[in-house]
Amino acid sequence: MITRTRLAAGACALLAALTAGLAFPAGAAAGEPTGEDAPKVNLVLDVSGSMRARDIDGQSRMAAAKQAFNEVLDATPEEVELGIRTLGANYPGDNQKTGCKDTAQLYPVGPLDRTEAKTAVATLTPTGWTPIGPALLKAADDLDGGTGSKRIVLISDGEDTCAPLDPCEVAREIAAKGIGLTIDTLGLVPNTKMRQQLSCIAEATGGTYTSVEHTEELSDKVNQLVDRAADPVVTPVATEGAERCADAPTLKSGLYTDREEFGQQRWYRVDVEPGQELRASLSVAADRAVNPSYGVLLRAVTVHGREIVRGEAAGNGRTDVVSTGVRYPKAESDDEDATAEAVCLQVTHSFSAASGVKTTPGLPLELTIDVVDGPSGSSDVASFGLGRGWWLLGALILTGFLAGIVWGWLSRWRVAVWRTN
Repeated sequence: MITRTRLAAGACALLAALTAGLAFPAGAAAGEPTGEDAPKVNLVLDVSGSMRARDIDGQSRMAAAKQAFNEVLDATPEEVELGIRTLGANYPGDNQKTGCKDTAQLYPVGPLDRTEAKTAVATLTPTGWTPIGPALLKAADDLDGGTGSKRIVLISDGEDTCAPLDPCEVAREIAAKGIGLTIDTLGLVPNTKMRQQLSCIAEATGGTYTSVEHTEELSDKVNQLVDRAADPVVTPVATEGAERCADAPTLKSGLYTDREEFGQQRWYRVDVEPGQELRASLSVAADRAVNPSYGVLLRAVTVHGREIVRGEAAGNGRTDVVSTGVRYPKAESDDEDATAEAVCLQVTHSFSAASGVKTTPGLPLELTIDVVDGPSGSSDVASFGLGRGWWLLGALILTGFLAGIVWGWLSRWRVAVWRTN
């Protein structure tokens, strides 16, 4: 009994320590915010007649959206200026020309009054058409001004019904203005045409598309996107990885973007001086329909191919972004002539495109590089890749060992007392 308890406690301690040792702040990359103005988010909600359908957790799509909005409004960070725009909320008639002008600002972008915003959302009733293109143009105008981040979150249950104004072309037009506006899209029900259109809108502005079928998923995703808007804005640098380490571009501290084809590997190099620590994180986004069960791998290796440390993560189709990271403290050297070590970073993902989905261009990836002064004593833990988690590992293993001894002794004492009685 004592042995089993010790093993369980030790295993838990090791797992916790490994997690703590490999974790590092996502915002570690160097880079300056593009401005100090408040971040702005405009929630654009489809209130067309199809939102009456009752196929989300036993309630209507509109009811699910309202519930999600209330939760999002409660959780919105104080520093975020938030607005709400509707499409298809006011015109119930059959005139397409009139219906395709049906977009209105329900709550203006600005400091959030939660009570007022919730009251406005409560009045919504599924009504008319689906003018996504016109709504996006107006939503972009709502966010005009300021140097902070700008984000539109579009929630719809169907494709645009106001052709020939193509929402994809509208999104490309918005992106071409160079105002740093990102559009993320959420589809409430599985629909091939809708998915293609919403994916196109998101891809045009560097945003993400997510298919949502449950209220909780909707709340969680919108909250995630609103929180993302509050993060410091760092301008990413476009780069192009190589097929092998020898040809890889040398990167300095910063945020980089690239695209990786299905079944492809990308290589990058980073120079690490003795006494410095390399921290790298990787995120790969599924900007189109992909098959479930996938993963990403980030390896740090020497120029001779010896693996230093690796980070990996897996997904099961419930998220559109998979991330992992590594850290490598380079030991200090007493040699005054010691030079920087070239560390090669290998990026691999196991996404596969769903049937009928285009495989080009490759999936977008973000690579964060930060080279900082290493922690004192880092030379003892470099090969393990545990960083400061080494000390936590020892403490937790010792705690688990002692707890196992005490628990086993108490168990034997209780058995002895029971037999005596």
